[in-house]
Amino acid sequence: MDRLWITAALAGAEVTPQEQPHLPLTADDLAAEAARCREAGAAIVHLHVRDAEGRPTQDRAAFAAAIELIRRRTDLIIQVSTGGAVGMTAAERGQPLALRPEMATLTCGSVNFGDGVFLNPPEVIEHFARTMREFGVKPEVEVFDAGMVANALNLVKQGLLDPPLHFDFVLGVPGGMPASAANLVYLAGLVPAGSTWSVAGVGRHELSLGTMAIAMGGHVRVGFEDNIYYRKGELATSNAQLVARMARIGRELDRPPATPDEVRSALGIG
Repeated sequence: MDRLWITAALAGAEVTPQEQPHLPLTADDLAAEAARCREAGAAIVHLHVRDAEGRPTQDRAAFAAAIELIRRRTDLIIQVSTGGAVGMTAAERGQPLALRPEMATLTCGSVNFGDGVFLNPPEVIEHFARTMREFGVKPEVEVFDAGMVANALNLVKQGLLDPPLHFDFVLGVPGGMPASAANLVYLAGLVPAGSTWSVAGVGRHELSLGTMAIAMGGHVRVGFEDNIYYRKGELATSNAQLVARMARIGRELDRPPATPDEVRSALGIG
């Protein structure tokens, strides 16, 4: 099977230092953690940033600072989040796209998200898709429920997305599609031939669904954005620790980690 693409989601917008003391917050922290993840086997870094008080922000300058330091230290594909945090406007969320990163997330629908609602009405999805095309950014289609796959395929019909697509199935968010083996198999079956997919299992499901994805020919996302534990009751010491575990499992299943350049070639970017 193809080499395994490992994405490291370093910080997210929801986790706090009180929950995970090793959470990287500053640009320097993010770059150092990205370098460790690259060494452990990651090919892509999924990037959220925080402000000086540790609060989630989509500020263009904050992203620019983190991206510059990550590029100095690694050859990782940098994938910026356009999700930001629940409650942010589309204008806020889209700021890092102007930096022309290699990749960015494109969530193709709205979903209940814990106590909030992650709003992505059609006009917002289409706006982000057009902006990514304008700036030459490869979208990663974020899927929190099955209908979002159909929404992405409709964007292809509209000429707003170019196949092959790359999907990321985020399973286990309270309010979204539950994290189960049956749901992962179902979603993978919706992916058109030639396109690729990864899974981000939330919490304890990161390991089980990630292992399942490797066996199925998919790819994986791990990191503190989705899961702060190494095993039940034991906090992970770094994002790299979670990356290294998936890399080991991949090697055991004859799917060693792909390099960033191998993923670039497969995605047609760079």
